[in-house]
Amino acid sequence: MTEPKPRRTQAERRARTRDALLEAAARRLSTHGYANLMLERVARDAGYSRGAVYHLFTNKEELALAVVTWVRDTWEAEVGRFAAAQTDPVEALTTIAHRHAVFCRRDVARVLMTLRVEFAGQEHPVGAAITEIIDRLDSECAALIAAGRANGTIPAGPPPRQTAAAYTAVVEAVGIELAGQDPHDITLMDRAARGVLGLPGPSEGDTEEVR
Repeated sequence: MTEPKPRRTQAERRARTRDALLEAAARRLSTHGYANLMLERVARDAGYSRGAVYHLFTNKEELALAVVTWVRDTWEAEVGRFAAAQTDPVEALTTIAHRHAVFCRRDVARVLMTLRVEFAGQEHPVGAAITEIIDRLDSECAALIAAGRANGTIPAGPPPRQTAAAYTAVVEAVGIELAGQDPHDITLMDRAARGVLGLPGPSEGDTEEVR
């Protein structure tokens, strides 16, 4: 006789509901922005009642902040940690570019870009959270660029901070523009990222697919 599957604990059910609501909200924010975010529609998209949303989130600001954190953590798991494992600065920066292209194949990858544009020039907790994420990534990339220039693998050029800002902007833009256009997204991402860094283009067939 097949044994019945163990019932999920309350904490597991809560976590599953939360993840479903966050993903549904991320899709809504990606396409409609914060101003048009309606909690009732998020609940419906996720297959839950409106009460499920209010049970976990006080209002749409709290939900949007949770989405920003969720997207950041997902990016770190799928992109950031692989880059951090590289000891060579060029390999780390290339890993970011390649894996970000793959990350952008997900329909929630546009969230931070959409919200950053929406909250530009405004004082708002959601905008501030996104600015903090971007500033941190720029700082990390600037440190990698400085290290690459110090060891001779990245040529001299504009200051590392400005170069890093251009690098992350290009990576974000190419990732969104070519989202899902496998394998051209990675090929063109590699060319764009290398161009900003002043690196020679890859040889034919050198760009490796990332899964």
